[in-house]
Amino acid sequence: MCTGMAQFVTSPVFQETAWRGNHPLAIMRQNTLLTLCDLLGWLPEPLRRLTGPAPRQTLLRFHTADYLDALRSCCETGRVSPGQRQRYNIGTMENPVFAGLYRRAATTVGGAIAAAQIALEGGIGFHPAGGTHHGRPDRASGFCYFNDPVFAILTLLDGGKERVLYVDLDAHHGDGVQDAFAGEPRVMTISLHEQNRWPHSGALDDRGGGNARNLPVPAGFNDSECAFLLHEAVLPLATAFAPDALVITCGADALAGDPLSHLELSNHALRQAVLALARLAPGAVVLGGGGYNPWTTARLWAALWADLSGQAVPPALPHAAQDVLGALHCDLVDEDEVEPHWLASLEDPPNTGPVRESIKAIARAVLC
Repeated sequence: MCTGMAQFVTSPVFQETAWRGNHPLAIMRQNTLLTLCDLLGWLPEPLRRLTGPAPRQTLLRFHTADYLDALRSCCETGRVSPGQRQRYNIGTMENPVFAGLYRRAATTVGGAIAAAQIALEGGIGFHPAGGTHHGRPDRASGFCYFNDPVFAILTLLDGGKERVLYVDLDAHHGDGVQDAFAGEPRVMTISLHEQNRWPHSGALDDRGGGNARNLPVPAGFNDSECAFLLHEAVLPLATAFAPDALVITCGADALAGDPLSHLELSNHALRQAVLALARLAPGAVVLGGGGYNPWTTARLWAALWADLSGQAVPPALPHAAQDVLGALHCDLVDEDEVEPHWLASLEDPPNTGPVRESIKAIARAVLC
C-alpha cells in the first residue's frame, strides 16, 4: 500500500503544439486534462511536480547513440533522409518529425523518472503524458520515440526495488516494455490488450522469456469482463509475484468511443483496476498511454487523478469545465458520435454485460 502522497508530474512542454494534421495524436489531450484539473481545484502546488528533459547520458541507458543523434538532427533541421526514415522509422505518417519533438520525448522520459522517484518515496507518481510503451532502443514505433516506462522501471531498480511489476492496460500490447525486460527476473510484465490489433504481438502463450503474461481480449470487452480478469487473473498473478513497486500504463484507448480500438470499457472499470493494483506495493508509477478520443481520454485521466490523490469527483461538471469539453473536436470522431455525458461529467455509466467463455479461458491460461 502506498503511504506517501500522490503527485502529478507535468511540464509546460506537454501543452505546446505537437502533432499536426490528421495524426491521431493531433488532439487536445494534455491541455484539456490540465485545464479540467485546474478548474476543479485538483492541482495545488504541493501535488504538482514539474519535470524536465532526461539528458542524453540517461537516454543512452536504453536507446542507441546513433538513434538519438539521428532524431535530434532531424528535429533540428526538419529533414529526414530516406536512409534515416528506413533505419529509424521516423519522418513517417506514423512517427512524424516536428519542431520540439526531441525535447518533448526526452521530457516524457524525465517525467517517468520523476514519477519513479516519487514511488521510491512511498507515493504515487502520476505522469499522464507518459506511457510511450512501443519505443525501441534504436527506432520509433507506434507514435513512441523513447520508451518512458522502461526508464521508470530502471529508476525503481536503481533505487533498490527487487520485484517491479509492470501492468499495461492500454488497448495495444506493451511490446517495447516486455521485450526490454525479457529474462530479467526482477521485473514481471502483464499486458491486457485487444487481440488481433497492432502491433500484433502479445499472444496468450507469449511469456516474454518467462516473466511476462499476456491477456489478449476480444472486441466488445466490457466492464464485467474487465473485473473478471482483474480478480481472477491479474491480481492473483500480481499477488504471487509480490511486487515492491508498480508501474502501470493506463491508456485511454480501451474506452468505449475510442477510434483506434474496439473495446467497450467505461472509465470506471479502468480506474478501479488501477486503484486495486496500486494497493499491492508501497510505491507506484501511473502513466498515460494511448487515447485518441479527446473527450474520453481527458475525462479518464482527470477522474483517475482525483482517485489517486483522494479528491472527490463531482456528479456534474461546472459550466466552465463543460465549456472546455464542448469546444473539443476530433477528425476521427463524428459530431453525432459525441455522447452527452462526455460533456457533462467525468463519470461514464457502467458498461456491464455477460462474461464470455473466451474471457474465462484467458484467465485459466495465464495462471498455468
